[in-house]
Amino acid sequence: MSAAAALALMPVAGCSFTGDSDDTKASAVPSPAPRAAAMCRTLHKELPDAVNGLKRGTADPSSDYTAVWGDPAVQLRCGVPRPEAMGSKTASAEVNGVEWLPEKRDDGYRFTTVLRRAYVEVTVPRKYSPEVNPLLDLARAVKKSVPKGVA
Repeated sequence: MSAAAALALMPVAGCSFTGDSDDTKASAVPSPAPRAAAMCRTLHKELPDAVNGLKRGTADPSSDYTAVWGDPAVQLRCGVPRPEAMGSKTASAEVNGVEWLPEKRDDGYRFTTVLRRAYVEVTVPRKYSPEVNPLLDLARAVKKSVPKGVA
């Protein structure tokens, strides 16, 4: 799916408008259960050196469950809890074979994987509009590392 097509789906996808822009919370290191932790460590090894043309940096604190690209950072956290916005009335959008729950924030979007054995969260600042573009570069690593299923 192209980035433009995925972005076009987002307004229709039942996005949750949380207004949450707490970057401290977004950069916290998750504490996944052992099964999810193993998948997250595998994902960390598969992550690309660049997303959306942004070079990979070093997350602070450094962890096998987090990654960042660019400044302001596109942030990835693996092994996060199930998002509150994920419910029966919330739709997802597919990007290159990975389903994501988009949540609009004051400063961009937060995307969380859906129907994967571990939840992977990607926070994309509005500066990188369309915010869905980094997901195109992350899809291969997610598909390879985090199997389909229910977390």
